[in-house]
Amino acid sequence: MEGMVRKLIAMVFIAAVFTVSHADAGNVVLSDEAQGCLECHSRRGIIKKFENKESVEAYVEVKKFTDSVHNWLKCTDCHTDFLPGEHPDRRFASMEQYKIRTALACRRCHNFEQINNIPLHTRLLSDEQAGNPHPCTNCHGSHAVKPVSRKTYKSEEQYCLNCHSHKLTMEFRNGETLTLKTDLSSLQGSVHKRISCSDCHFGFSNSNHPQRDFRSRRGFSIANSETCRRCHFDKYTKTMDSIHNVMLGQGNLEAPVCTDCHGSHSIMHLGKERTLIANKCRTCHSVVYEKYIKSVHGKALFDENNQDVPVCIDCHTAHDIKNPLTLDYREQIPDMCSNCHADKNIMNKYGISTDVVKSYLSNFHGVTLRFYRKQREEQDKPAKQIAVCTDCHGIHSIISTRSADPAVVKARLVKRCKQCHEGATENFPDAWLSHYKPTLASAPLVFIINKAYRIFIPFMVIGIVLQILLHIWRYTANK
Repeated sequence: MEGMVRKLIAMVFIAAVFTVSHADAGNVVLSDEAQGCLECHSRRGIIKKFENKESVEAYVEVKKFTDSVHNWLKCTDCHTDFLPGEHPDRRFASMEQYKIRTALACRRCHNFEQINNIPLHTRLLSDEQAGNPHPCTNCHGSHAVKPVSRKTYKSEEQYCLNCHSHKLTMEFRNGETLTLKTDLSSLQGSVHKRISCSDCHFGFSNSNHPQRDFRSRRGFSIANSETCRRCHFDKYTKTMDSIHNVMLGQGNLEAPVCTDCHGSHSIMHLGKERTLIANKCRTCHSVVYEKYIKSVHGKALFDENNQDVPVCIDCHTAHDIKNPLTLDYREQIPDMCSNCHADKNIMNKYGISTDVVKSYLSNFHGVTLRFYRKQREEQDKPAKQIAVCTDCHGIHSIISTRSADPAVVKARLVKRCKQCHEGATENFPDAWLSHYKPTLASAPLVFIINKAYRIFIPFMVIGIVLQILLHIWRYTANK
């Protein structure tokens, strides 16, 4: 008696749910069998366990089922092993095996030819024949199946991720494979989160998935990077003049393209975190990276998170990267260094004088460099290499001259001087006053002589002018 009461209450509950569901779903009338099954399966708590300890809940949401395209079917049309009074205890090794076996029910109504007529399914069926099945329920669902020909999804991403949130692979002619699985969180965290899939993957839709053929994963990446120019044409045109694009045109397929630096789906704004920029360049330039992180700039960036120090793109730029081995690039090095070392706002933070740049530009090396650059620009004549900042301070392994041993700094400086001045002795650098103005404390003799010259030279000029004027006057008076 008690059992019948419970069953009656359950049936009343289901009937009430169906009444609400029918009102929302256009008065869909479910089969008697479906209503009977839902007496249990519309309630949570029925768990199916697998041999690998995975499990699935045998719960069916009534509203979604009544809205599905299969709402007119009986449960046993798909679950053929089950009858209202008979529930066989089936064993499965894993959740994956369960999904594959149960999805075979779809083939009783949707045959191979019908499925294969849709271009989207061609690759999936090829994978299946190669031993890598993709259960229909991965994309279409099980009890909440909706017609894909209608706009039944809130967003394009939701539709695409019905397939691409699962394990999908793309094969290339050389045997390589590429996973096509995309994580929703990577899209939502991307700077492109407001654009749709088809904005980049144009030519693809729910009914048209063209099958493209590439020799390798790298060829696929290079071809896909061309998509970026549709929106970022200004950046793209800059890359056409870069050393990376030159190397790519010469057949070096490892030269970086847009997606190598910026990513594909999880695209970040690299300018906000400068350590990311250095780490991106590290992918190809690992030897240079190891030198940089040990330099005065690298240590400040990684150890102190100092955002004022230069990173790769500050010297090499981000897109129109020039060949650093050319004479044109070499002659631009003082200008690059002055971007920071001539900026008083930055240098005052660290007690560094901006006289460093001024002293170089006014000494022999800086003046000669300007003459040679002007000569090459106006007369197109070859010029000699003049010492620039990196010749003395290093390129990527720049050390602090304050913390280093003066004897070590002097020895390194002599070595660099000998590259141009073959006869330079150990005391050769002593003739150079470094980058700072002479004072009574640091170079008293030079300071006094400079002051004397400031008085003596004007006096001599005035004397010569007076002598000339007197000579003219005497000549005129005696004539």
